Amino acid sequence: MKLPRRQVLRLVAGTAALPAVSRLAWAQAYPTRPVRIIVAAAPGGANDIVARFMASWLVERLGQFVVENRPGGSNNIGTEAVVRAPPDGYTLLLVDTTAAINATLYDKLNFVFLRDIAPIAGILRLPYILVAHPSVPAHTVPELIAYAKANPGRINMASPGTGTGLHVAGELFKMAAAIDMVHVPYRGGGPVMTDLLGGQVQILFGTTALTIEQIRAGKLRALAVTTATRWEGLPNVPAMGEFVPGYEASSIFGLGAPRTTPAEIVDRLNKEVNAGLADAKLKAQLAELGGTVLPGSPGDFGKLMVEETEKWGKVIKFANIKPE
Repeated sequence: MKLPRRQVLRLVAGTAALPAVSRLAWAQAYPTRPVRIIVAAAPGGANDIVARFMASWLVERLGQFVVENRPGGSNNIGTEAVVRAPPDGYTLLLVDTTAAINATLYDKLNFVFLRDIAPIAGILRLPYILVAHPSVPAHTVPELIAYAKANPGRINMASPGTGTGLHVAGELFKMAAAIDMVHVPYRGGGPVMTDLLGGQVQILFGTTALTIEQIRAGKLRALAVTTATRWEGLPNVPAMGEFVPGYEASSIFGLGAPRTTPAEIVDRLNKEVNAGLADAKLKAQLAELGGTVLPGSPGDFGKLMVEETEKWGKVIKFANIKPE
């Protein structure tokens, strides 16, 4: 049977509109089963805590969100698990700065982070703190730079591991200030702090959680925070950028998904994450970690991760950093 042309056109138009309507209805019903937020690190760290705060918020708003830890491979194992997951909105990644660092640090990853992970939303930015052992004859960043230039290779700069955010933050400082300090990598923050307090190493770019109690007890000297502005937790400690123009280093956290996850799902998740970042209770929980929230669109978070990847790529190349 041959249908009239006008009827055929109506049917074609209706068929073309159907997927959009179906996708919208699907997004409105989402999720219909548990959504996994993959944390590519062991439980207990800042990224795990951020993921659990956000999962709790999303449970209240949408229901059925769980955190799953996939540690190993310097965060690459968990990231690849999300890259390989079905792009249906039911497997998400707790993104952190490590993803931007690893993009250049590792030559043979099985994925390209900026290509294979779709940005959903930023969540939090955490500062680092530059601390010195009391034996270091410098009470300010300019004094430290002057001392390092007068004594090249004499200062030992510790980190919890080669290629970590704290390591590359220190290498960025060395590059920007044109100074020579010896990098001493450890396996974790505990051993770093033991040797720093004992004076075996003199300088550390550390997290707020690792350093704040030692600073307040007067056992370590805080010289600067590494974010663009001062941190309210230590309001009298200057930002590094006050002495080294353009310097900024921090831990960034957000959510991502497999690259072809439907835009309707990404946009809905972005809306709910931003609602959480404006909620007084969740905002207070995140503030207790020492950070500032990062509201914005998926594009805003994607742009930030591009900038972070480019920045740390330059540092890794300049310092010739190789993975352990």
